[in-house]
Amino acid sequence: MHFNSIREAPINRRGGQTSYLLLGKAQFGSEGLAITWVDCPAGSEQPLHSHPDAEQAYCIIAGRGTMIVGNEERTVEAGTLVFIPPDTDHAIRNPGPEPLAFVSATAPPFDPDELDPAFRYTPR
Repeated sequence: MHFNSIREAPINRRGGQTSYLLLGKAQFGSEGLAITWVDCPAGSEQPLHSHPDAEQAYCIIAGRGTMIVGNEERTVEAGTLVFIPPDTDHAIRNPGPEPLAFVSATAPPFDPDELDPAFRYTPR
């Protein structure tokens, strides 16, 4: 069994949001999945981006926000799962006033060292 927590995970901050890399490529022997926890305070906005070779899912665990996937925009709230196909532009924003948090799963996992500098994680 392997454990990680947001207190120990590498972090990335962008658009006012903080992302914690809980499971990265080859961590704990995992080769097929990356997991991040993302805290989104009121007014924060993730940049529009895509992952050419990976599918992704966001599971909203707290708050409400606006999710963009491709040409579609929807309000999401705790208990919502959003599936993002490969090579599809997506972003999430929190218009407020409450904090928003979600967990993201990406398969296959991204290599943190190959990410655009704006998306790179820094060790704790």
